[in-house]
Order: sequence, then structure tokens, then C-alpha cells
Amino acid sequence: MPETRPAAYDSKIEGNVIITKVDAAMNWMRKNSLWPMPMGLACCAIELMATAASRFDISRFGAEVMRFSPRQCDVMIVAGTVTYKMALAVKRIYEQMPEPKWVIAMGACASTGGMYRSYAVLQGIDQLLPVDVYVSGCPPRPEALLEGLMKLQAKITGEHSFLDQKRELFAKKDDRVLA
Repeated sequence: MPETRPAAYDSKIEGNVIITKVDAAMNWMRKNSLWPMPMGLACCAIELMATAASRFDISRFGAEVMRFSPRQCDVMIVAGTVTYKMALAVKRIYEQMPEPKWVIAMGACASTGGMYRSYAVLQGIDQLLPVDVYVSGCPPRPEALLEGLMKLQAKITGEHSFLDQKRELFAKKDDRVLA
């Protein structure tokens, strides 16, 4: 007599099937593979470099691939004093980054201009770029940057990535886009 088994059960793939939403899967991949564009403009850049060293190890968070080409990056870390002379170059590099992209303002100078109340210093990079996470300190410790990176990862987890990027697929027949 032949043995009968339920048709839906296969012991070879047991435990290898994951059911999730497209948004959740895309956000999980994005948050665990952030490629930073380091914009080290002043003393905060030293702390940014220390974050990538073995003691603090930014690679634990999937962000060890620091690229110096904006076309390969998805998160810009603005570390240090942004002068008006440098501001347009920072904006140009940001505009060359592919979507989705995020910005971390590292340090008091990048966040608010710091102690420099001068005609030559931009009083916060948020006047030029949309900032997602602010890291406080002068200069902030590497642990603070890692915490800011974790805050960014938490923000990415809650995004509606598929709907926001493929909005034209959800358009109705009368060309209205679903919100």
C-alpha cells in the first residue's frame, strides 16, 4: 500500500520559506546595506574615520562600503563645517546620488553652524539638503554616529518604499495617483 502525504508539505524546504510584504523586504535590504558618501569637511571627519576602524566597526551595521563616487552611495554623512564656498559642491554631489537617498548631519557645525556665526559659514546643512538624522556633539564620538545610523535604519524600516518609488504602477484609469 503506497504511503500518502499531504500535498502542501515538503520536508526538503521546511524552514526555508519566508512570507513577507514587498515593502518590508525592500526596507530590510536597504537598511542593512547603506553605502555612505563621506563628506568630511572639518574635525568631525576624524571621528567619522574612527567609526570605520576596528574599535567601533561600522560594518556591523552594513555601512562599511564607503564610496567616494556619489553614483554608488545612498546616504550622505555631512561631517563638519559647511562654508558657502563648499555648499554648492555638497549640493551637486547630493543631486548625483541615486534615489532613495538619505542625509546625516554629523556634529554641531553641520547641524547649526556650530560656534561659527560668520558670513562664510552655512548655518546648518538643512538649509540646503533635507536632513534625516542629526548627530549632536563637537565633535561627536563614533558611538554617536553609530546611534544616528541606527536611527536612520529605524526610519528606513517604516518607509513605504515600493509605493513611493513605483507610484505610476498604482495609477487609476483616470490618471489619478493613489495616495
